[in-house]
Amino acid sequence: MRYSPISRFKGTLLGAFLGESLTSRGKIEFQSYPDFGRMAVLGTQSLIALGRLDLDDWIGRQQQESLDLAATDDISIKIILATVPIALFFHENPIKLRHNLLHVLKIWEDDPIVRDGTLAVGYAIALALTEKLNPLTLIPQTISFLQETPTSIPKKLLTVQNLLEQGAGLSRAQAEFAREEQLSNIIAMAFYCFLSTLEDFRLAVLRATYNSNSKVQDATPLSLQATGAITGALSGAYNGIGSIPVNWQVLLLQRNSPIWGLTSFSQMLKLIDAFVAVWSGVYDIALNPRELTEEGCEVALLSVYAAPRVIRSR
Repeated sequence: MRYSPISRFKGTLLGAFLGESLTSRGKIEFQSYPDFGRMAVLGTQSLIALGRLDLDDWIGRQQQESLDLAATDDISIKIILATVPIALFFHENPIKLRHNLLHVLKIWEDDPIVRDGTLAVGYAIALALTEKLNPLTLIPQTISFLQETPTSIPKKLLTVQNLLEQGAGLSRAQAEFAREEQLSNIIAMAFYCFLSTLEDFRLAVLRATYNSNSKVQDATPLSLQATGAITGALSGAYNGIGSIPVNWQVLLLQRNSPIWGLTSFSQMLKLIDAFVAVWSGVYDIALNPRELTEEGCEVALLSVYAAPRVIRSR
């Protein structure tokens, strides 16, 4: 295995956060991002607590946080990122992956473009985690995974394929996809930035959030941050946390600022560790502390390792 699962899990979630935090000048500004991933954190916490997908629990957690469940244009990206934990948790089985992605989307109002965007991003992440992502076949495979659909996303992805085959530069891709601020264009641009700089996380997210072309001045900071978030998730899943520049990671650790509703960056790392433990079947006694004694003497806490989903934290 090229990268460990925990590296890819961390790369996916932290990559999405960093992608949305970058400005068009390539700097990380923690106060400027629109908090795309709060729903993703709540979903991750639900999966950790229950070890399975439970829509009622997801809805309850979001209502408790007073998050809007209506699928409006301004939260479409939040919905797609909210499903990223599902893609991570069920990445090994394409059938379960598709079923659970579509199942969790029932929380929000039906939107075909959000559905296709969710399936496309989730499937690409799953391929990356199973090390089956081939850049030459990713887009045809993704279109096949979407199945028959009335949306423009398959057509936009085919345009991405053509641009990549022609070796088209960033300015041409931006001119193609930034004419209108549509979710399908954001998805397409994210796939372009990811695939055109496949093994360079830093360059992928910098290109995704870069906008100096006078022809695409209509691109808003929100659309650039959305593109950056999806690109970061895709590239982070493929390249793992080791691909995230060290100085960016150090900056996150030093500032230890709140992330997606969590109190600190350290809390995010602990959340991902617990998430991987539940997915993998590691039983961590620290998650369910109990005093183990033997003849009045305290016994050291142990962790038991097993095949995925054989032993679950409870």
